[in-house]
Amino acid sequence: MEGTFMDEVPFTAEDMLAGHLGEMVENCVRIHGDKPAFSCVLPTGHSHTLSYNQIGEYSDAVAAYLREELGLKPGDVVAIQSPNTLAYPVLAFGILKAGLVVTNVNPLYTPDETQHQLRDSGAKVWFVIDVFGDRIPESIEGTSVSRIYPISLVDLFPNMKRQLLGFALKYVKKAVPDFMAEKAGSLHGVIRKGRKHIGAGANIASYREGATLDNVAIYQYTGGTTGRSKGAELTHGNVVANISQANHRDSTMVPEDDDALMLILPLYHVYALAVGAINSMHLGIHVVLVPVPRPLSNLKPVFQNFNITIMPGVNTLYLGLMQEKWFTENPPKNLRICMSGAAPLQPATAQAWEDLTGAPIYEGYGLTEGTCVVASMPLDQPPKRGTCGKPIPGTEVRIVGADGKTLPAGEPGELWLRGPQIMKGYLNNKAATDETIVEDGWLRTGDVAVVDEEGYLSIVDRMKDMVIVSGFNVFPTDIEDVLTRFNRVAEAAVVGAPDDETGEKVVAYIVKADQSLTEDEVVRHCREHLTGYKVPKTVCFVDELPKSPVGKVLRRELRDMAAAL
Repeated sequence: MEGTFMDEVPFTAEDMLAGHLGEMVENCVRIHGDKPAFSCVLPTGHSHTLSYNQIGEYSDAVAAYLREELGLKPGDVVAIQSPNTLAYPVLAFGILKAGLVVTNVNPLYTPDETQHQLRDSGAKVWFVIDVFGDRIPESIEGTSVSRIYPISLVDLFPNMKRQLLGFALKYVKKAVPDFMAEKAGSLHGVIRKGRKHIGAGANIASYREGATLDNVAIYQYTGGTTGRSKGAELTHGNVVANISQANHRDSTMVPEDDDALMLILPLYHVYALAVGAINSMHLGIHVVLVPVPRPLSNLKPVFQNFNITIMPGVNTLYLGLMQEKWFTENPPKNLRICMSGAAPLQPATAQAWEDLTGAPIYEGYGLTEGTCVVASMPLDQPPKRGTCGKPIPGTEVRIVGADGKTLPAGEPGELWLRGPQIMKGYLNNKAATDETIVEDGWLRTGDVAVVDEEGYLSIVDRMKDMVIVSGFNVFPTDIEDVLTRFNRVAEAAVVGAPDDETGEKVVAYIVKADQSLTEDEVVRHCREHLTGYKVPKTVCFVDELPKSPVGKVLRRELRDMAAAL
């Protein structure tokens, strides 16, 4: 189709790395065996590491328990609500091996938000971090959950260390409240009983007999930054394809034996689970999990004790680390690849990071409805700043104007996508599905984008975030880029607010890097770099910007604040 952009590298069914996520995990375990697979580093610096073989053994036991002990059937839903713990990959892989559906629940959710997801997904079993224990009664009312299993930050640590650290968390730090529900068991008990079923002849591979790539693997709920979260139905085919597509693009990149990836992005986010965890296992990379990344000083023992060479993150993480004295005085020596997604990467941040660490940041673009990755920067060439790379193999991109016509390179419009990673639809929400997936399987993203003559994609902004000033379209990211180039600004976010004269006005929220910074100085800086109607009419200084757990600025909250000014 004229005006459709694709990568020059073809992608076919023969390029799929597996026919099922359970099979993919098993292949990784078989190939990498006793190599370190996952480590978990606590804020205290205490850590523990599991090998690929241990991940395989424990997740097999979880699968056997769920199918044999609980009698769950293919398609039944199991929820995990936890930060990045060693328990997380073991549980997620076990659920997938069992032919069940995993739904990842944000541990920062309120009981109301948790209840919505548990109810909407139809989850029958819930593995929940123990620090959420006092909020369980409100969360399960009206849901199908019948069994609840507490998990801990220190699950799967050696027994003595687990008991000592667990005691400190509960009784010294007082971080673990009383568990206000009947416990169906513990992860230790699940694994022990699952092993017994395997010893009695349970066949893990048989759980996926008859399954196809069209079977749902994950109910992944959208971040809810623009409204009530919706459950994207992601199939085994979606997730395997997306991992395969990313590898097909960068097939020349050979991991080094001592590569270690620091995973701060939460595993309940599909990018971290699919790319950060499963794809890293495919490549034999050691994943270092960080369950409590805030304050950023919690990352110090990770860099001190592990040879971190790969780091996925977001703009706010890179910016924040460059404001930490311990980091800037002794930046990591062996970083090779840094990646950014979830929110726009400011060019000033990328340049400052590379100057400090020597590692370029490769920006990508994705969304829950596209499993995770849609476009990425080729790793065999320097990143093209200001873009998020090219569509990954097998992904078609269209830029569509307000009249529904496809636009040529260089013209901004709504980004439409098509490819094997596009979700099946929204769970229990046909109306939203029909609005989002339209003719011939094209997914409307709601993002304004432009493709240049070389095929690189740039996200201009969310259509919903665009500010219309006196009839002129203003994209917040344009202004934010100018603001963050000002060395006295630490962070900035821009939204629109009603205005009697211009319809809408530009409001800038700024976190100061220099406490003496004034509103007049901000406006003067903007006037030097922006046309008049883009200059913020109101400047608000704040201590911090509201963000989602993956670092996205919550513009909805800022718009509410701006409307009340």
